[in-house]
Amino acid sequence: MLMELFATFAKIGMFTFGGGYAMLSLIEHECVENKQWITSDELMDITVIAESTPGPIAINCATYTGYKKARIKGAGIATIGMILPSFLIILLISVFMDNFLKYDMAVKAFKGIRIAVGLLIVQAGINMTKKMMKKTPYKYISMGFVIVFFGVVMLLNIFQIHFSAMYLIVISGILGFCIYSMIGKRGAK
Repeated sequence: MLMELFATFAKIGMFTFGGGYAMLSLIEHECVENKQWITSDELMDITVIAESTPGPIAINCATYTGYKKARIKGAGIATIGMILPSFLIILLISVFMDNFLKYDMAVKAFKGIRIAVGLLIVQAGINMTKKMMKKTPYKYISMGFVIVFFGVVMLLNIFQIHFSAMYLIVISGILGFCIYSMIGKRGAK
């Protein structure tokens, strides 16, 4: 089990371009669909918790999954598997290539990778939205949140306005609390 954990997360860790959100689709494919180590709902919960705790999302997901399958040793092995490939790749680039981006082939490869990462992030967002819609009894309100905040983020990017994602998270948390508290009070009456 430990070798399988290591190999699976090392394979995922080799494609760390774009960070945790880009890797969520890979984690879901390997850990939920192929291996069935965790459920789709667990991955969604891990993602939410990992977003609000220190450390990268993908590493927190690996740690949780490893812990679930083989306790402390599994958590350590899965985490090392996730970290080791990107560490070695960066180490090789820094040791053997003085100015990596002066090579035209590397620049073109990164342009292609950028597109793939964007698509992986969009796919992860769509999958999370679908799962959220299955869980909530307030589908229209939840979809309204998704549409409004997606629109806000797109406008901020289009007009190149630098606005911390932390503020968006805090604002959405406060709005969610207020709106769902009002709905809860109306439902209780």
